[in-house]
Amino acid sequence: MHLLDYRAGDLKQVPTRNGFGEGLIEAGTLDRNVLGICADLSESTRFEGFKKAHPDQYIEIGVSEQLLVAMAGGLASVGKIPWIASYAMFNPGRSWEQVRTIMALNETNVKIAGAHAGVSVGPDGATHQAIEDIAIMRVIPHMTVVVPCDSVQTKKATLALSARWGPAYLRFGREKSAVFTTDETPFEIGKAQIFREGSDVAIVACGILVYNALLAADALSRNDGIECRVVNNHTVKPMDEAAIVDAAERCGTIVTVEEHQKHAGMGSRVAEILAQRRPVPIEFVGVEDTFGQSGDPVELIEYYGMGVSAIEEAARRAYARKSK
Repeated sequence: MHLLDYRAGDLKQVPTRNGFGEGLIEAGTLDRNVLGICADLSESTRFEGFKKAHPDQYIEIGVSEQLLVAMAGGLASVGKIPWIASYAMFNPGRSWEQVRTIMALNETNVKIAGAHAGVSVGPDGATHQAIEDIAIMRVIPHMTVVVPCDSVQTKKATLALSARWGPAYLRFGREKSAVFTTDETPFEIGKAQIFREGSDVAIVACGILVYNALLAADALSRNDGIECRVVNNHTVKPMDEAAIVDAAERCGTIVTVEEHQKHAGMGSRVAEILAQRRPVPIEFVGVEDTFGQSGDPVELIEYYGMGVSAIEEAARRAYARKSK
């Protein structure tokens, strides 16, 4: 699968938002119809490089997220491919009605870059920590939802979504996170990836927590003799149903892992699929029906039960349920 040695302690740490910035510059070079429209957060969302590389393809509208969506919808109607960016809490959070009606109901070719997602935003606190955005986006008809695992994959996802017709949401974060995929690692929207083989428990993860899932799987193998399959489920919608069912059939139990509310997120979609096609015991790792708070990003991941040890415990519970 062309992964770097994720067990190594010297992996490069790069924010996933950097991959978006790099991918957008390349997408704008490949197709002059690709536009960047920002709500006064060009540096934070990594639009700054695109602005410098393609000044004629960049628009700054100030703090007006609902207008951001409306303007993009109009531009898409005349053949442009607008990427609109803000913090995920504000776009799609503040602009959800416009996203639903202007973007999705009309099936416009608008792409949302949802930056600063998850509790790993850190000291910005609950008002800026989007941990409900997967839920509100996956429920909208026609919407593609992608949550890449590192900066390299975020770049690939940006390029892929730029070339794919239809409304889309790309979710990424601010904090530095491990880079463990490479330029050679395959990526296809709607196609989950098996990053580690195992037949006892399947850990289905998305976003930067895929790395924690891999570390947890190795620890479980070493300490408990439990072998986990780790699935990088980067496309929440349309989800790779065949990969989810296959993981359930081969492992007999599932753990879902996401930096998001447990309710209605990626894990809930996994459960919906399995309830219809292959019911197995499932454990969910994510935020438990609460808001975030200010703090160090790594400490917040641990505090809200999404660290390596929390994933290990969830896998042990899932394995025990399978064994009964």
